[in-house]
Amino acid sequence: MMVGQLYASKGDVESARKAYAEGLKHCSGCIAMWILAAQFEEEQDCFIRARALLEKARLKNPKNPTLWLAAIRIEQRGGFGEAALNLLARALQDCPNAGLLWAEAIQIESRPARKSKSVDALRKCEHDPHVLLAVSKLFWSERKVNKAREWFNRTVKVEPDLGDSWAYYYKFEQVHGTEEQQNDVRNRCIQAEPRHGELWCSYSKNIANWRCSVGEILDKLVQNLPIPN
Repeated sequence: MMVGQLYASKGDVESARKAYAEGLKHCSGCIAMWILAAQFEEEQDCFIRARALLEKARLKNPKNPTLWLAAIRIEQRGGFGEAALNLLARALQDCPNAGLLWAEAIQIESRPARKSKSVDALRKCEHDPHVLLAVSKLFWSERKVNKAREWFNRTVKVEPDLGDSWAYYYKFEQVHGTEEQQNDVRNRCIQAEPRHGELWCSYSKNIANWRCSVGEILDKLVQNLPIPN
């Protein structure tokens, strides 16, 4: 996986492609490698290759919400909104209790419909951290500061290993909190040492950041994190 990333960072497309293909031949259960390989093809504007890789990944790793989400995101980034919605509908049929997908369903909805979708998501996945994070962000986007803080805190308590939750919570306190509240969230994140999260891993597993501490990863991620709207 890292060999593929190294070749990709040097612009050696064919060597990167071969490295990913070789890795997937021996480790077809490595979800992260499938996603990296697909994202690499996406970066080369090879959407057909990217889609094909993720379809193959889902055949070899059925009922995996992470792979479904990666496919949905590729369609979104490519500007294929209708295809993304269709994939999401299929994904929720395949993985009806996947909080990761319900969280995406909340965010992909039009703003007036998000509240209703969040109720559906909580009914299905009441304690899922991805759903709790999506609801926290929803309250933030509605400028319900106290509610948002309460839900962010609930989210990191339910799953302290989810780095994305800490990042959004810290960003929220940078905008709305006191210095004491900001430091409290940052210190709790460092103590928790999160290892998971789509956004978190995009920084923590980037070879350019391999020497970074938890606090440094948090700072880098938060710096580029958009405020929910």
